[in-house]
Amino acid sequence: MKVNGGAQEAQNSESILQKLLHSFERYYNVREECVVAPFSAEAEFHSHSEQYFLVKSAHVADIDSNEYVFFAEEEELDYILFEQLAQKAWEEGLSRVHPYSGHRNSDVTLIILANKISDNAFRFIKKEKKSKSYKFSLHGWSNFRALAYETSTGRTVTNRHGSVLKKLVSTL
Repeated sequence: MKVNGGAQEAQNSESILQKLLHSFERYYNVREECVVAPFSAEAEFHSHSEQYFLVKSAHVADIDSNEYVFFAEEEELDYILFEQLAQKAWEEGLSRVHPYSGHRNSDVTLIILANKISDNAFRFIKKEKKSKSYKFSLHGWSNFRALAYETSTGRTVTNRHGSVLKKLVSTL
């Protein structure tokens, strides 16, 4: 009986992940293969714009914005596992950042789908804060966003920067 319930919950987590990935596909490059362990999928967003003064030859600025999203699926999430996942996502995301004078921001996002999230993890995720500036923000910055979704109950928790992510899971 437990085996069936576990398989059903795993399918539920997988279907939720597929819905999330589908919502990202419009603007992000989504990969489910060749992703960094322990993540089950990744998504990348890159935006480049240029500013001119009256004509193109009077080039004023380049503006690059990036976001690296890492998806993880866990049976049970506690604060130790969250910290390990957050640190791995942060390190991997920062390794892809190439700051220069036209770099605005490169944000790192971690989305975790877990069947059960401990109360300690809920408190810990809310307080999680990671950010980095490059050359006193003259070459941009990076912020860390986190969202954890408990698939068994539908409870959601984010850190301060990740509050905009709640809209993603509100329709699940």
